[in-house]
Amino acid sequence: MLIDYHTHHERCGHAVGKLEEYIQQGIAIGLSHIGVSDHMPLLHVDPATYYSEVAMPMEELPRYVEEAFALKEKYRGQIDVRVGLEGDYVEGWEADISKLIQMYPWDYVIGSVHFLGEWDVTDYRQVHHWEGQDALTIYRRYFEAVAKAAATGFYDIMGHLDAIKRFKHKPGAESEQAVIELERTALNAVAKAGVAMELNASGLSKPCAEMFPSQRILQGAIERGIPLTLGSDAHDPQKLGEHLDTARELLYRLGVREVATFEGRRRTMIALDCD
Repeated sequence: MLIDYHTHHERCGHAVGKLEEYIQQGIAIGLSHIGVSDHMPLLHVDPATYYSEVAMPMEELPRYVEEAFALKEKYRGQIDVRVGLEGDYVEGWEADISKLIQMYPWDYVIGSVHFLGEWDVTDYRQVHHWEGQDALTIYRRYFEAVAKAAATGFYDIMGHLDAIKRFKHKPGAESEQAVIELERTALNAVAKAGVAMELNASGLSKPCAEMFPSQRILQGAIERGIPLTLGSDAHDPQKLGEHLDTARELLYRLGVREVATFEGRRRTMIALDCD
């Protein structure tokens, strides 16, 4: 069974393609499961004045859910469609995030840290925020947010756990042990929360040229028994499944034989397909 649990579509503003195009492409490339998981609407900033094309508008959320569940039924028997949400964690906005997540019967929710305050650390338009910053301080803020996100209980999957490295900004070699400790603390929080973690292959196409998370973090997750799933983070139907063959091979090489799938927020482990 081939799966891809992290995808985006045109509603978020920075992806292309309709939901149905992703599902049709999933059938064409032989996926067994496709998870649709578009970005949660912005809660902590004013969409009218913030950077454009970051997340779907709030008024689109019910339309997204309605269409996704309709497509789940339409393609039943051809491909298993799972309806998800990438639910950004923003410290201080937990009550609002929880309320939004509880509004709909998701199959799964991905917990991702994109924002440190109003700074989206994954947005190429905002890399100037690194100027004059101490990288270790930023990494500490980021991984502390990951740990807090896991502890909320809002999420089923922790997404791209070290996305902070996307643009290759990293603390110096003298801070490596401190970074390792930050990663360990975040992983311990994920393990304690009992949630899964994704191996997000999209990092191979980003400036960091490494999957999210790094192999070091991935090995730490395996040692802690954290369930793993797979996502391409596709923002174009033609990118669906991109680099997931590499991701599956890495998992298999590290001894992983099962990956997590979800429906109705219940996790089921299935055999890792690495043919």
